[in-house]
Amino acid sequence: MAAVLLLCLAPMPYGYFQLVRLLATLLFGAMAYRYYQERREGLAYACGTLALLFQPFYKIALGRALWNVMDVIVAAGLIILFFVEHRRERRLPDIEPAPIIPDEQPALGARNRIEFQLDSRLAPRELVYVASTEDAALKEFFETNPDFLGTLGLKLGLNLIYLPFLIRRLKNKQVLQYRAPYLSDAELDDINVGNDFMLQYLTHPADKERITQGFIRTESIHRGNDGNDCAVNRFYPLSSASGESVDSQIHNISLQIKAEDLHQQQLLEQHRSMSSSSKSTFRLPDELSDQPMIIRDDDTDELLEEVRERIATLRQRGIAEHILEQLIHPDNRLSRLVVTQDYRILLPDYNNMEIKMEPLMKAVYLFFLRHPEGILFKNLPSYRQELTDIYAKLRPMGLTDKALKSIEDVTNPLQNSINEKCARIKAAFIGQFDEYMAKSYYISGQRGEKKRITLPQHLIVWE
Repeated sequence: MAAVLLLCLAPMPYGYFQLVRLLATLLFGAMAYRYYQERREGLAYACGTLALLFQPFYKIALGRALWNVMDVIVAAGLIILFFVEHRRERRLPDIEPAPIIPDEQPALGARNRIEFQLDSRLAPRELVYVASTEDAALKEFFETNPDFLGTLGLKLGLNLIYLPFLIRRLKNKQVLQYRAPYLSDAELDDINVGNDFMLQYLTHPADKERITQGFIRTESIHRGNDGNDCAVNRFYPLSSASGESVDSQIHNISLQIKAEDLHQQQLLEQHRSMSSSSKSTFRLPDELSDQPMIIRDDDTDELLEEVRERIATLRQRGIAEHILEQLIHPDNRLSRLVVTQDYRILLPDYNNMEIKMEPLMKAVYLFFLRHPEGILFKNLPSYRQELTDIYAKLRPMGLTDKALKSIEDVTNPLQNSINEKCARIKAAFIGQFDEYMAKSYYISGQRGEKKRITLPQHLIVWE
């Protein structure tokens, strides 16, 4: 690409420059995505900007001379980046997905199985570093090489997590206050997690003695002896005193995981084969008799389209979601809802958050606030004048024929307008904070029953 850009300095035909724009857009777009996946935000933003600069759909007129300067700068940057990345790759072993030969599988069984309570389960392919006693050399290595685990994990197809780094990323004010909008800045600063965080969820505390330093992953979920679900995890030791480099140890861990997964798959296929050939009850081998061969993915909420992308960026998965739930689990700390004299909707106890809505939505919301007893949608025509009066206060320039028609539609139970407005009102709240608390603020109710806002009346303030 650098060579292609430098050729732009020569008198090339117009079609060549068009081709350069297209190639540069594809390349920088792919690079931006790759760096974003590796959590290297600076390079991701830079490549994304270059993709927009070179895109051929809306041409940016910089002039031939300035474009030539830009081509030289970008080409030089690409060449420098190539050598920097090449040097970076040489620090890690050239790891290829190696086939696992059954005869060469490591010994399998219960030797590295450790049970955790279900609420500490991890996402598939997620390995979390844990330590009951810190290995000073390992800790220093991870702290001074913050990108090491991310880069190596991409090579191995695993998500390698070092908790102190994770919590620093999670301590994003917007993310944390989405889950718990009542938290102050001082409370957010006090949130910390150490490498022993996961050990508090051991089903059998004595297992702590088997864990010094290393990675854990969830293999499956099973029903424990007490009737509650438990997570079966595997522990993979890691040590600075083993005589092997850290990357080599992690490579061997990845091979062991592949062997364990293959072993599990073979047992499952054997179970399916025997089940299909016989209707008699089949008993799994003792090694698997207490666990179904299932890894349960995290459920994803069905979010309203208007706020889907925003909430997707605020929600986490796997260990990140678990940490957020444990450290700042949303509670019933509801805020007062204040309707100001100019009809702004404020939540003063949630850092003075404002809920913004377009006028007709806000009119519907204020209307339901005035009727805590709830209203059946089929009875809305009887309230048309009241809703019109509220809407008029939000439109001081007066109501047009179009505005009056909107009121007629929203109070017509045979149309979908009222359902759409309620959905948008819900989106306005869950786009700002977690639905665990937001459900007390938006309009809700079962089909055929009265719809109402469940927020206690003493929390509603009309200025």
